[in-house]
Amino acid sequence: MTYPPQQAIKSVLIMDLFIQQIINGLTVGSVYALIALGYTMVYGILELINFAHGEIYMLGAYLGIIILGFLTVAGLTAFSLPLAILVTLVAAGAISAAYGATMEKLAYRPLREAPRLAPLISAMGVSIFLQNYVMLTQGATDKVFPDIIPKKSVMFMGAEVTYLQIFIMAASVVLMAGLHAFIMKTRMGRAMRATALDKKMAGLAGVNVDSVISVTFIIGSFLAAVAGVMVAMYYGLVNFYIGYLAGIKAFTAAVLGGIGNVPGAMAGGLVLGILESLGAGYLWPEYKDAFAFLVLVLILIVRPQGLLGERVPDKV
Repeated sequence: MTYPPQQAIKSVLIMDLFIQQIINGLTVGSVYALIALGYTMVYGILELINFAHGEIYMLGAYLGIIILGFLTVAGLTAFSLPLAILVTLVAAGAISAAYGATMEKLAYRPLREAPRLAPLISAMGVSIFLQNYVMLTQGATDKVFPDIIPKKSVMFMGAEVTYLQIFIMAASVVLMAGLHAFIMKTRMGRAMRATALDKKMAGLAGVNVDSVISVTFIIGSFLAAVAGVMVAMYYGLVNFYIGYLAGIKAFTAAVLGGIGNVPGAMAGGLVLGILESLGAGYLWPEYKDAFAFLVLVLILIVRPQGLLGERVPDKV
């Protein structure tokens, strides 16, 4: 029997590791992309960085644990696990969307004509409030996601891909494609694009600007909450401060793709996830979270408009 040279075996192992890191990066990057969409949509219309958006993602993760736990007790997970997961995603997203709409109405709408620093401070206040609200109601210790997801996997080009990773990537692609179609094909989507271009002219043309802004927060909050549930399923643990770091990374993804640019946010999230995974796999795993900030600094220095270009309304 002849054996392949040792160098060939080493090359195969290196390639397998590379493919594995790419898949891991795409999984996490899909989540970053979903959160980044909320940042970029709000900024495209209001030119506001909603720093409380990460806490909506955190709320979604907690709601996922609560709702799925209730469905498990009710017996739905035993009857149909896919249906239970779908109900959990939709319910957590809908409740978080209500939080997002309430946040916009109470914390941002009264400050719409105020100096730009005021809504920024308000966003930070909402973020701190939501963190403490969850900590007081759910406790300061980590919460464990119900261990009911099958740990099955398939091999792809020498790398192991779990069913959960496939689900996260597929669900993210469907949601992002649906959002793009909604913005480009529907009447509300056209109203959102018109409002992003010029709020005053859109209002004169009959667009209800307040409704458009509310819908923007609702959609962004729904996507962030779904991302939170999927991350809770993926890692199995959540806590009340996960929204801060995830929010910063998603903001980095939005800047990377081009703030205000919806396709850019999608691309930026995927690219950031891959860069983070490769950095952790080949350089320093303990500094994995630092790669997002390094990417942010480099993008702001080298190409501040992002990969696909910044899209904000021109000021006359």
